[in-house]
Amino acid sequence: MRTRLLILASAIGSLGWGAVLPYQYAYAADTRSWGAMVAAAASSLFSIGALVASPAAGRLADRFNPVAVAVIAQLVGAASVGTLVLVGSPGLFLAGMLVFGVGVAASAPAKQVLALRWAASGDRRKVFAWKFTGESLGMAAGAFLAGFVVDLKQVHGLDSGFLIAAAGFTLSSAILAVAGRVGSDTVVEQPVVHGSLGTPGRRGAALRTIFAEPAMRWTAVVAIALALGFYAQFESGLPAFALTSLHATPAAIGMAAAVNCLVIVLLQVVVVRVTAKRSAPSLLMVVGGIWIVSWLILAGAQFVPGLAPAMFVMTYGVFATGETIYSPVLNPLIASLAPAGMLGVTLGTVTALQTAFSAAGPLVGGLLLGAGLPGLYLALHLAISVVAVFAAWRIRRALQPAAVQVETAPEPTAEDLVPAA
Repeated sequence: MRTRLLILASAIGSLGWGAVLPYQYAYAADTRSWGAMVAAAASSLFSIGALVASPAAGRLADRFNPVAVAVIAQLVGAASVGTLVLVGSPGLFLAGMLVFGVGVAASAPAKQVLALRWAASGDRRKVFAWKFTGESLGMAAGAFLAGFVVDLKQVHGLDSGFLIAAAGFTLSSAILAVAGRVGSDTVVEQPVVHGSLGTPGRRGAALRTIFAEPAMRWTAVVAIALALGFYAQFESGLPAFALTSLHATPAAIGMAAAVNCLVIVLLQVVVVRVTAKRSAPSLLMVVGGIWIVSWLILAGAQFVPGLAPAMFVMTYGVFATGETIYSPVLNPLIASLAPAGMLGVTLGTVTALQTAFSAAGPLVGGLLLGAGLPGLYLALHLAISVVAVFAAWRIRRALQPAAVQVETAPEPTAEDLVPAA
């Protein structure tokens, strides 16, 4: 019951995100006439807020009730995005987007901790799969609903999107609060890997742990590489490439996003069942391989102009196939390698690393495409995907000496989840 409420809350929270982010750039740049610099700065500040909030919120989720951390963070996000209806200057808009990013990002590691605590070890991939599917549907539904009520020709034309977002995060917080009171408070086990990573950690040791231990170091690398290899380009780089190099229409880009969501919904549960007994590093190698195939298809699309838009849409479906493997596998793997008492801060730290590197993705893509270098743009992301495959292979090598499968680790006691004093 708790996990179902968590999935529902995550989906409704993403509805609020989807109602604002696809429209905020045009709103700031054109509707409000604040210019492209302010619009770009708003996106960057949103990412900076996420970068600062994720590790801090992860540490709070370790020390305090993660339900309370997630609820408070989402209410902060709701308040900040709701007050944007009152904003009349670019400075206040930028401040609001910064706090909005803090609220959205701070809730993420807390909800990941809850998913790991409330799900039995054998159900973790399934829970993360449904959570990811719900978030994808929520974001698509938010963008879809906002599309009917947002009017970017009017000064207050995005107010309805801001209010939808505020309502979504508020309702999500209420559902999480109810979930926190349902059932037993018994903490479900955190998976443990034998070795130095299984020993209690100290405050502030997350980054040192990630870079000192091979398995965690390469897990961070693969997380960053897979994020750079697709997610960092999903909203800006890939559509820009399609418009400038493949001469696709905006309708084709919208169809590609719809196909991405549809494939995730149709395949997610099936993929989880098929891959249930496979090791996480091997599956992440498969994801990197799918990313490679996707970029090769995009490269080939340049040589068949008549089929290029269709190939672009198809590529989003191929990317989505990799997403159905990536999302339920990565966070349980990170959790299995996290030091005792540092589950939240480890998840938050890896999320922050992904955010930090991914924030540069649109900038790099824009520079390369703006300079008329689509070949270099494709080659760079192809190389990043190869790095992801290599990093996943190194994770598998690092875990082999322990002879432990991270998904079938021994059952620890409740003390394993208690933060070190």
